[in-house]
Amino acid sequence: MQTLVLLALVGFAAQLVDGALGMAYGVTSTTLLLAIGANPAAASASVHLAEIGTTLASGASHWRFGNVDWKVVLRIGIPGAIGAFLGATVLSSLSTDAAKPLMAGILLALGAYLLVRFTFRALPKVDSAKPLRLRFLAPVGLVGGFLDATGGGGWGPVGTPALLASGRIEPRKVIGSIDTSEFLVSVAASIGFFIGLGAEGFDLGWVLALLAGGVLAAPLAAWLVRKLPPRLLGSLVGGLIVFTNARTILITAEASSLVTNSVLIAIVVIWAAAVAFAVRTLRNDRRLEAEAGASDAAADADVVTDAATAGSTDDAVTTDQRLVAENAGPTGTDPR
Repeated sequence: MQTLVLLALVGFAAQLVDGALGMAYGVTSTTLLLAIGANPAAASASVHLAEIGTTLASGASHWRFGNVDWKVVLRIGIPGAIGAFLGATVLSSLSTDAAKPLMAGILLALGAYLLVRFTFRALPKVDSAKPLRLRFLAPVGLVGGFLDATGGGGWGPVGTPALLASGRIEPRKVIGSIDTSEFLVSVAASIGFFIGLGAEGFDLGWVLALLAGGVLAAPLAAWLVRKLPPRLLGSLVGGLIVFTNARTILITAEASSLVTNSVLIAIVVIWAAAVAFAVRTLRNDRRLEAEAGASDAAADADVVTDAATAGSTDDAVTTDQRLVAENAGPTGTDPR
């Protein structure tokens, strides 16, 4: 019972992070299941079955808050489902150990790019005139879905940074679309695991506990992503990607505990400094916007005042002209 309660809390926290940042549900949940002794296939199978419910709730919440681009969902979700099905069916015979360091290195570089771009540079304007095309989204979805099924997580870490770096879709819609399309990935992966492992590959208790926590967190996460500014959101996502994939590389390289902890602590310090810088920049931007708004309001007030003064002057001139006309004779001469 204690384990199920812990899994429910983990499901809540994982979905809160996943719904707000577009990643980490599968990674967090699978990591805990492996820590309590589950084999990789059973852990990934149980997590993906739970994700059918959590992603459905998350997608509905994001749709309600206007965070979903349905064209992106279909263009990345269908290839992602194909990749997830393939990854799930071959997990028992395919080792992904060799691919992990390479993919982690790519994600690490992409995460560092996002961290710098959103923290220290002006945010790019979303170019809606250049929509995300299938030829870009399909490979991202295929790779992300395959890694998600074989590694117990990876849909968000692959899809979210790729879409954010494109500059063609708002950050909140990136996260909403990735979370919504993950429903297709979870369904396909679960079907693949059922074919490969049978019903005994799923632990129903784990599934229900993770599902309960995730469903409760989904609406809160969808609201949170709408409130977080893009600059801060990009800093948080970039730092999370850097930290997660740096840890993967260090573990794969069998680095000592001292080296691993030192590097990860350094990353956390840099990440915290970047987030603090982003917050300070946001405050300065808002102060400048407020000052500009006050200046515009003052200018508008001056225009109204000038218009009112001009109107009063025109009225006075009109009144003087009328008095002169009344005092004038029929021929326009002075009656005296």
